[in-house]
Amino acid sequence: MKKLLIALPLILLGYSSFAQVNDGLIELGKNYRQFMLRNSPPGSVVEDFKKYNNTDLEFVANFTKETLLSGNLISDKFLRRPDDKDLKYIYIIREVNYNVRKEKPEDNDQLVKKTLDKNISTNELLDCYYSILFTAYGNKVKPYDLSKVNFELNKYGFKNDTEKGIFFLQSMRFNGTMIWGYINIVKPPRYDEALNYIYRFPKYNGSPYYQYLDLNFPDFKMTITTDAKPQSYKEYYIDKYYETLLSQLACLNNLNKSQDDIYDLVLGSLLKESNFYKYSKREDDLKKLLVLYKK
Repeated sequence: MKKLLIALPLILLGYSSFAQVNDGLIELGKNYRQFMLRNSPPGSVVEDFKKYNNTDLEFVANFTKETLLSGNLISDKFLRRPDDKDLKYIYIIREVNYNVRKEKPEDNDQLVKKTLDKNISTNELLDCYYSILFTAYGNKVKPYDLSKVNFELNKYGFKNDTEKGIFFLQSMRFNGTMIWGYINIVKPPRYDEALNYIYRFPKYNGSPYYQYLDLNFPDFKMTITTDAKPQSYKEYYIDKYYETLLSQLACLNNLNKSQDDIYDLVLGSLLKESNFYKYSKREDDLKKLLVLYKK
């Protein structure tokens, strides 16, 4: 009987803690949804994040807060790989954000419970985290300029080359959005503006972005765009990466930059790596390019 009486408060405490986590994830998801773009959270909302200090949600609350401000996302504290539990919580925050946008949203409490029980690959959780991080930075920090930033991938606690590749490809997806419109929408293309943005790209392990070649990790499938079927990770993101490389090449050619700059880009990047061409929608163009510059 005594054991039962001791166990009962522990069970109730567990339920209470579980409910607090659920409620917190829902609140953080709603805050993220409301202030993730250009809206700035009022001081009362920012102050309210302090209630998560010294709780199970401390890191995810601090991270969510920084996504709503023009703060310190590009710092080792947030660039470093979170633990798997926090990755799962941040994934849930994004799911709540998606849910509250729907015309007929699911009950958030049920959504959180269901997602906590769901087996989601670490790769997908990590992709979610860095997608949120770089998107938030782009939404909040203007003007874009990462030219003085050096991402040292060996410092961030990644477990393997796959995780490093996810970080690199997500950051390059973000970088690529900075120039996409100048190349694909404006007529004629604004090569000068695009190249100015490219010069503001960060370095990776001390070298220009295009010299990062460690993308030979095993491919995997995951749901990348909302409501779409699972697809090849490399096919989606390396295709986008090739678009950025080809955009820089177009800038150099159209602005009559030096042949040394052009050859450095082509022969020092994935543009020369024919085993990756299959992931690009412009595979034929890449094959012709390789023939042209390897003469």
